Amino acid sequence: MPKSSEIFGELTFDKKRMSEKLNKGVYNKLMATIENDEPLDSSIAEDIAFAMKEWAIDNGATHFTHWFQPQRGGTAEKHDAFISYDEGKIIEKFSSKQLIQSEPDASAFPSGGIRSTFEARGYTAWDPTSPAFLIKAKNTTTLVIPSIFMSWTGEVLDLKTPYLRSQKAVKENALKIQKLLGNRMAKRIKVYVGPEQEYFLVSKKLFETRADLQICGRTLFGATPAKGQQMEDHYFGAIKSKALHFMEELDAELYRRGIPSKTRHNEVAPNQFEVAPLYEEANLSIDHNLQLMDIIRQVADNNDLVVLLQEKPFSGVNGSGKHVNWSIGDNTGANYLEPSKSPLKNINFLITLTAFLAGVDKFGGLLRASVADAGNDLRLGANEAPPVIMSVYLGEYLTKILDDIEGTGTFTENKIAHISVGLQNLPKVVKDTSDRNRTSPLALTGNKFEFRACGSSQNVSEPTTILNLIAAYGYDLIYDRLVKMKGDVRANALNVVKEILKDTKRIRFEGNNYSKEWQDEAEKRGLPNNKNTPEALAEYLKDDTVKLFEKYKILSKRELLSKTGIKLETYVKIMEIEIKESINIAYTQIAPAIAKHLANTAKTYVSLKESGIESRALFEEAKNIEALYSDVKNNIEILKKDLLELESIEDLHEKAIAFAGKGAKSMHNLRVSVDKAEEFVADDLWPMAKYQRLIANL
Repeated sequence: MPKSSEIFGELTFDKKRMSEKLNKGVYNKLMATIENDEPLDSSIAEDIAFAMKEWAIDNGATHFTHWFQPQRGGTAEKHDAFISYDEGKIIEKFSSKQLIQSEPDASAFPSGGIRSTFEARGYTAWDPTSPAFLIKAKNTTTLVIPSIFMSWTGEVLDLKTPYLRSQKAVKENALKIQKLLGNRMAKRIKVYVGPEQEYFLVSKKLFETRADLQICGRTLFGATPAKGQQMEDHYFGAIKSKALHFMEELDAELYRRGIPSKTRHNEVAPNQFEVAPLYEEANLSIDHNLQLMDIIRQVADNNDLVVLLQEKPFSGVNGSGKHVNWSIGDNTGANYLEPSKSPLKNINFLITLTAFLAGVDKFGGLLRASVADAGNDLRLGANEAPPVIMSVYLGEYLTKILDDIEGTGTFTENKIAHISVGLQNLPKVVKDTSDRNRTSPLALTGNKFEFRACGSSQNVSEPTTILNLIAAYGYDLIYDRLVKMKGDVRANALNVVKEILKDTKRIRFEGNNYSKEWQDEAEKRGLPNNKNTPEALAEYLKDDTVKLFEKYKILSKRELLSKTGIKLETYVKIMEIEIKESINIAYTQIAPAIAKHLANTAKTYVSLKESGIESRALFEEAKNIEALYSDVKNNIEILKKDLLELESIEDLHEKAIAFAGKGAKSMHNLRVSVDKAEEFVADDLWPMAKYQRLIANL
């Protein structure tokens, strides 16, 4: 097997390939766009397109595609061949116009009412800050160009555009603060993200017995197995050979695409695993995670496995999340969430920390909304994932420092120095002695915030957009206060920090976020507790939210309405599909299996009775099975009736709320009766693989 360094990035048109294929002048101008946020010089586009095409064709590419992130989730692409006609002959061609912009038919993408179906035109536009790459199928190779996607009127139709705008907002507001602090070295602000991807692996053969897994990505039925995760022997356990072989192939494929996969390990639940990359600049990290979610499925298929990215594929065992690690720094390599021996840098740390706290305090409900969907609703709030109440964990040591700042009257040079010395110890304390509160949705872990509520199947663009946006809001708030103050900037900054610490104390919590006591306390503090997706999405349409998005030019009110409508519609469709599939499986597979078991039991009872043997046990078993059959059939009919009622609701938000309430409850009731029947019906009659086989160690 080749070294990781030998294959790293071989399928990516990265800086190394760019420097090889482009002349120095073109390369430097392109780097100015990528590294310094300068507008793309249109005069170099033709040279870039030619070099990119030549590199792609040299590596077997026959097609190219603009690759974008529609609001329905996932990614989308339309492939075009590198061909054009020249006097009746086909030639391979790829122009700057084709590189910079494409025009896919946008009519099939959800718009949330932002345009009519007949208004089909949409544009993709190249994002030069994320490198192009190659995807290889069995017989073809395609050049993939990361892009944004907008309607012909300029309205947003994707998830990358709002993210890029939020990145611009947080960078501009962070840079204003740096200039005010006298940091002349900071020329460019950088946002970093590192998503930790959790997933399940199951046998392809067993997967094919489960219509619910195939259609819904999760099991709609399944009795709790005798051995689930209660032995706590899977987390960080020895990786079995089949899973390890899969991981080795996955790492190799990720490295070929320049994705720096760093960590792999067993997760808490049986057959659950995690892959985590090195920290990267956020835009690249987001695109890499989207690639990872495609690659991991392909590698699993190569190994006769199926990867499950749905947040809660199995009831009764832990679901899968995707912790989003977020931090901010600048071109000097400084991380604004990492204290140091420099007093000014420590003031910077406190400003960034309190800016973030201010944003969470004001817009914590948006963080919940950014990770809201039907799958994640099944995971959030259980004792495996953070609750839906957004709070921040800072650790005992830092909390004491902040309490000290909050209680200080006048900030003298000695007091400022004392605070700075305390902060110098923070990295060591966090690394070596501080416990980690795994129940917190937002925790400061070393030199970054770890947002733990993101679901495993979700696009990291959405939560990162909100993390950027709340930080931009906080920086702006601090800047507005500081710029009006006279005197020593460090003392002024600490006074502002002190004010914000007092104002935001309600969102700091160091205890058990799963406890009933915290739920009650959070309610007293006035923190949002949106338990399901329809409740959470309402946060996007609040007046303060609309003002926030419009102030930083992220999305207009019309675009927020569109976004919310798309997410509500998606939620309703997922719930509708799951209910219909529950009815179908229960009616066509489960009920006949129970009936067959009942018939076999009755036949055995009659046969014994005819032989002169009266079996009271068999008689009681037949009665129990008959009762289970009736219970399943009754719950099927209730769910069918409820579905008709739910589908008749015209208002989309009202419909989503009804599906989240009545629909989910009736579907759960059917599941309870089916799962009970599974424990009685003979294994050879049960129509699909049971949990014990699905989650047995590979």
